Amino acid sequence: MNTNQENNTNLLIKRNLRLAFAISFVIAVIMATASVAGLLYRTTIYPTDELVNAFVTNDVVNLVIGLPILLVSMWLTRRGKLTGLLLWPGALFYTFYNYLVYVFSMPLNVGLLLHLTLVMLSAYALIGLLASIDGKAVKDQLSGRVPERVSGGILTGLAGLFFVRVVVTLITALINQTPVTQTELALHFVDFLLTPAWIIGGVLLWRREASGYVTGLGLLFQASMLFIGLIMVFILQPFLTGVEFALFDVIVVFLMGMVTFIPFALFMRGTSSKRNK
Repeated sequence: MNTNQENNTNLLIKRNLRLAFAISFVIAVIMATASVAGLLYRTTIYPTDELVNAFVTNDVVNLVIGLPILLVSMWLTRRGKLTGLLLWPGALFYTFYNYLVYVFSMPLNVGLLLHLTLVMLSAYALIGLLASIDGKAVKDQLSGRVPERVSGGILTGLAGLFFVRVVVTLITALINQTPVTQTELALHFVDFLLTPAWIIGGVLLWRREASGYVTGLGLLFQASMLFIGLIMVFILQPFLTGVEFALFDVIVVFLMGMVTFIPFALFMRGTSSKRNK
């Protein structure tokens, strides 16, 4: 590892990251195990057609997106890259968000225990990692080099729209007594609980607070990966579950994703600029 890179990253860390690395590695192993088990024993892990249609394809996405983004961010951090250090919380938040939907949807079985463990570990690892990063040092590195106002405004605005949509959907379903499937309800619950994190992170970044610089790239990363993962789900579902291909939904999600893809790319460029390598 390049000594300058190592020293540069060490200046941004307040405590040793060995525990965060260890927990994240365990998360990666359990994620791979849970995903493979869901694919090989789908009728046991997912005892209803609704669960099969919702999660078998998502297990493939977890192997193709969720697992690599976690391992790559850890690897970049290990090499002393600031980008890796700031992407890592986003990868953990992606895991937390994703498997919280599983937990709210699943019946009590071995799969649920694996998913619940992933939620617990990713939460602990995320909190510990964020607490270990020196926000003031990160702000000194990135101030004026990343699109704070654009990124913060997009995170806040997009999350606000999602939050209002969820609240309106739930209230409307409650008033009209409209049936909502368990998996849809689980997704609404998770969006209700976690989109405020985007709002808070966006406001902090807009105000150029130190914690906004620490969380901004990770939140944009997590949002971008969720959009990409959803597109992959739409593409793979016809092959894995027989669900009809939804071209219109793919186009809509891609256009929505562009709202986060662009600021994410700009933030990455600022984070990867010469001074920060």
